[in-house]
Amino acid sequence: YAGDRLENKTSVSVASWSSLNARMDNRFATAFVIACVLSLISTIYMAASIGTDFWYEYRSPVQENSSDLNKSIWDEFISDEADEKTYNDALFRYNGTVGLWRRCITIPKNMHWYSPPERTESFDVVTKCVSFTLTEQFMEKFVDPGNHNSGIDLLRTCFVIILTFYSLLCFYPAMFCLCTLGSVSCYVAGIELLHQKLELPDSVSGEFGWSFCLACVSAPLQFMASALFIWAAHTNRKEYTLMKAYRVA
Repeated sequence: YAGDRLENKTSVSVASWSSLNARMDNRFATAFVIACVLSLISTIYMAASIGTDFWYEYRSPVQENSSDLNKSIWDEFISDEADEKTYNDALFRYNGTVGLWRRCITIPKNMHWYSPPERTESFDVVTKCVSFTLTEQFMEKFVDPGNHNSGIDLLRTCFVIILTFYSLLCFYPAMFCLCTLGSVSCYVAGIELLHQKLELPDSVSGEFGWSFCLACVSAPLQFMASALFIWAAHTNRKEYTLMKAYRVA
C-alpha cells in the first residue's frame, strides 16, 4: 500500500514537471522567435536609413531655369573646395536632401551652358548627389560657417565626428542600440546647431526625412529584441537549474 502511494506521488510529480517544462519551452520559443523578427526588422530599417539620403530635407520654391546660375551652383556644389556655407546655400535653394554620406540637390535636367532656354511654367528636373569625402566627415566646423577666420566651433565639430564613428559602428551587434541612439541624437544636435548659424531663408522650410524616421524606429525595436533575448536566456537558464535540481532529488 505504501509502495502504491509512493508510485502515485512520483507519477503526479513527473506529470506536473512535464507540464511546467512544456509551458516554459513554449514561452522560451515564442520570445526567441519574436526577438529574432524584431531584430531583423530593426536591422533592415537601419540599413535602409544609413544607405539613403533623406535624413533631412529642404523645401524651397521652384527656381528659374537659368543656365548660368545653375552651372555656377552645381560647380560650387561638387567642388572639392566647397565649404559648409557654399553647399548648404545650394541645399537651401534647390530642394536639397542630406544623408549621412551624401548631399543632393534638385536642378533642371537640361542645362544649356551656351544660351538659357526660354522660361516655362514647368520643366524636367533631376537629382544630383555628391558624396561627403573622408576629409569632410572629419573637417572642423567654424563659428561662422564659411569663414575660416572665425575660429573652430568645437561643439559642432565634436558632434560631427561622433556621428561619423557611430554610423560606422551601427552594424556591430554589441553596439547596435547605443550607436543607433547616438547617431540620431548627434544628427539632431548637429542640424539644430547648424540652423542657429545659418538661418533658413523665409521661403525655405526644412524637416527630418524618412531615412531619419527609420533610424528612430529602429532603436526601440532593437531594445525590445534585446530585452526578449535576455528574458529568454534567463528563462532557459532557470529551466536548466530546475531540471538539474529535480534530477538530483
